[in-house]
Amino acid sequence: MAAVAVRRTKLGSQGMEVSAQGLGCMGMSFMYGPPKPEQDMIELIHHAVSSGVTFLDTSDVYADNELLLAKALKGGWREKVQLATKFGISSKDGAPKTRGEPEYVREACERSLKRLEVDYIDLYYQHRIDTTVPIEVTFYALTQFRGWDLAIWFQNTSSWCAYYIAQNYVDEGWRWAILFLKATSMVMVILIVTRKLVTKVGALKELVKEGKIKYIGLSEASASTIRRAHAVHPITAVQMEWSLWSRDIEADIVPTCRELGIAIVPYSPLGRGFLSGGANLVANLADSDVRKKMPRFKPENVEHNKKIFERVHEMAQKKGCTPSQLALAWVHHQGNDVCPIPGTTKIENFNQNIGALSVKLTPEEMAELESYASSDAVKGDRHMYMATTWINSETPPLSSWKPE
Repeated sequence: MAAVAVRRTKLGSQGMEVSAQGLGCMGMSFMYGPPKPEQDMIELIHHAVSSGVTFLDTSDVYADNELLLAKALKGGWREKVQLATKFGISSKDGAPKTRGEPEYVREACERSLKRLEVDYIDLYYQHRIDTTVPIEVTFYALTQFRGWDLAIWFQNTSSWCAYYIAQNYVDEGWRWAILFLKATSMVMVILIVTRKLVTKVGALKELVKEGKIKYIGLSEASASTIRRAHAVHPITAVQMEWSLWSRDIEADIVPTCRELGIAIVPYSPLGRGFLSGGANLVANLADSDVRKKMPRFKPENVEHNKKIFERVHEMAQKKGCTPSQLALAWVHHQGNDVCPIPGTTKIENFNQNIGALSVKLTPEEMAELESYASSDAVKGDRHMYMATTWINSETPPLSSWKPE
């Protein structure tokens, strides 16, 4: 297939512009077997950018992937790309833990800026939703006034006395204000003393104001969580798993994003590689490849699911393209507000993936493809930790939040 010109597209409705297809960088360093040779990955990233794919995706949890990108983007490459990274997954006692408290958000951002060696991040996602913290707290700085704790009244005097007391006898941990009430025969000065305002530093919006991040995104968030967050600060993109065999977001999340002008960035648009290689891919996974633990890649499910790949392969042959290109084309045909980020560690596979942009599908072909991988045709959950996906991403009401 001839070289493909990668078009540019608006990502969401907040002004961000990216390549119509991105590059997921996780597998270069994390999850899918041992980390790949650094120089090879730098060459792959440079090849992608030179080919027009400038939307690069990483996360602070992908081992040393941010450090790899820092090296790849030296020498003028940073100015050519739109860089997305994520926060929200840490570890406690060796187990993953989601975090969304404001202090952590700011620490994570500062850490990513340092690791990436950049002054700003183009798109900053909350990787997973912390279900113990109201989404509004993560997104926005909110101040609450508790009311006054003490009021001192001065009758028929000037404000100087109240001011003197406030300056000399009110501790630093308190706030004060002076009010004037004037009646016909009396002037009353009131010194109100109150504890400091209770502040919840909603780091994401503040980080945008400070220029450290340009746009905000969510990953694996429910429709209601997206709505609540978007009401605080506009969301540019929502990153979700979406592919021919993972379509659980279509009922509520996709319509919500479209109503609000939010782009959808599908991760694993090739079904974590299964729609590229089927059972053969599974048979050749490294022992350290996390896909071996995923339900759909278990031997008993692969035997059933391989039929999906075989039917996609047959249709691809008729279309004159590869299974990868056909599966990616299906994702692209979901709409211009969809920007998939297939990952790869090989230039050859990357070239195949951008070829998907030139594959055209009729409505009848779309429907046929969808019939191959309907929900009842796929065995096994799409994720080994479904409790960390959007199905469990509701956060407490804002009124419940009690900052320390």
